[in-house]
Amino acid sequence: MNSKLIQIKKFEKEPIQEIDSAYFNNYPIVYILYNDTKRPAAYIGQTVHLQRRMKQHLSDTKRKSLKTALFIGNEKFNQSATYNVETNLINFFIAEKRYKLQNVSQTLDNKIHDYYNKEYYDQTFFDSIWDELREQNIVRETLDDLRNKDVFKLSPYKELSAEQMDLKHHIIDYCKRHIDDDKHSIFFIEGDAGTGKSVVLSSTFNTIQDLSQDKASKLYDTENYLLVNHQEMLKTYKEISETLPNLKKKNFMKPTSFINRKTRPEKAVADIVFVDEAHLLLSKKDSYNNFNQDNHLEEIIKQSKITIVVYDRKQVLKFKSYWDDNLINHVKRGIHSEVLMLTNQFRIRAEEEILNWMDAFTNKKVLPLPKSVTNARKDSFELEIFSDAGEMYKKIQQKNKKYGLSRLVSTFDYLHKKDKKDYFIEEPNFKLPWNRTDYKTTWAEVDETINEVGSIYTIQGFDLNYVGIILGPSVSYNFEKDELEIITTNYKDSEAFKAREDIPADRVEEVKTQIILNSINVLMKRGIHGLYIYASDSKLRLKLESLTN
Repeated sequence: MNSKLIQIKKFEKEPIQEIDSAYFNNYPIVYILYNDTKRPAAYIGQTVHLQRRMKQHLSDTKRKSLKTALFIGNEKFNQSATYNVETNLINFFIAEKRYKLQNVSQTLDNKIHDYYNKEYYDQTFFDSIWDELREQNIVRETLDDLRNKDVFKLSPYKELSAEQMDLKHHIIDYCKRHIDDDKHSIFFIEGDAGTGKSVVLSSTFNTIQDLSQDKASKLYDTENYLLVNHQEMLKTYKEISETLPNLKKKNFMKPTSFINRKTRPEKAVADIVFVDEAHLLLSKKDSYNNFNQDNHLEEIIKQSKITIVVYDRKQVLKFKSYWDDNLINHVKRGIHSEVLMLTNQFRIRAEEEILNWMDAFTNKKVLPLPKSVTNARKDSFELEIFSDAGEMYKKIQQKNKKYGLSRLVSTFDYLHKKDKKDYFIEEPNFKLPWNRTDYKTTWAEVDETINEVGSIYTIQGFDLNYVGIILGPSVSYNFEKDELEIITTNYKDSEAFKAREDIPADRVEEVKTQIILNSINVLMKRGIHGLYIYASDSKLRLKLESLTN
């Protein structure tokens, strides 16, 4: 369709001045400045004034280590297209982790918008650029492999929707307005699984860290942290920090580590603290994990001027992480607070009636299968019921072979101990190890885990292309009430129901039931393109099978 021009030059004054193609000097272009030393570095940009921009880079001391310049031109480039290609390159370079990028946040307005021929530039044209970069050995991995990485999905440079961008602006303005306040401030971001809360947080934290290095910013020289009480997500954030200039591993921590460090007498209060997956914060003392105060959030607020909190009450999975409105109101008492909600679903590419079916299920109602499932198109979201766990496993293996990142997961209804031994889920025609957590990288990105079953602790907060769920013995069906029946005594997560005094005795069973329903909600909303379900309990299996008749 449109012709593509790529030129590679030494990043020096004379070779750059020799560029004379009309497509480079009179049109918007994208460029990559890089080296290929033992510590490869790169800078990715776009410009409508090539010679002027290169002169600026050649005089920049930060660019001195970069030895090669690659220019990408196109006879029909416009600035929307070059922004699109530039952003894609940054995201995929971050995911590959080969280069330490020198890019900082050029703009706060990196949001999704349509323009003429966007699909072509975003896909076909970009694919051809990446293929050529691979041929030149500038990059090595395929786009498909990189798209499946959690580092790519949480990249701070991912394009944001209008709703997400508005939230990012609001958070940054909130920080600027309250950074010099005498009292603490807290900003709550609420939203269901898959609404892009972590993507907004990653993007905003990166911009805040860039602003902390900008002498013209009100947030200059601020000390900021991003906390997450989830080892797998912490790994991903730290991996991202390895590729961007103003992100440091030391600024990504678990809440308990942050609190214990900041409560030392010689340590000053932090400025801005972001908390991802705040529904995993402890809301009671946990001496086993070295947390000796009343609750995580209250202590984080004490040790930060501004706290930005991402929260989903439908993802609370333990008594010790249980939050209700009374507890949240207690924490907010006497401090400035705001709440904003994200509503649009970005993970699950399914019709609204399928999302409604999932929501009803996690509210104990099993509805007829949506028409979009029974009359599915070839590219539709797949929602399928299985009466045999072995057959579901075969389907997941097929999807993983074709698309990658397809896994089995299960409710915590099977024995598992923290003794580094293997434990198994056994169903008719099925036996696999489960809940292995001793991997250095994210569980779902380890090839061998296609032969395992994950749990809420290995998969919460992450995407899969296809997910197969084993609903274990705690999830049954009551035909008289025509609803799910949760049998809490069958739940095997020994940590989930450890007693706490502030939950009234007459509500304990209700909270246990909600925690199990929350775990189902977490597992169901992992798959981008498909959800497969097998029920261990015979009553529930009978009910689910009736939906397909």
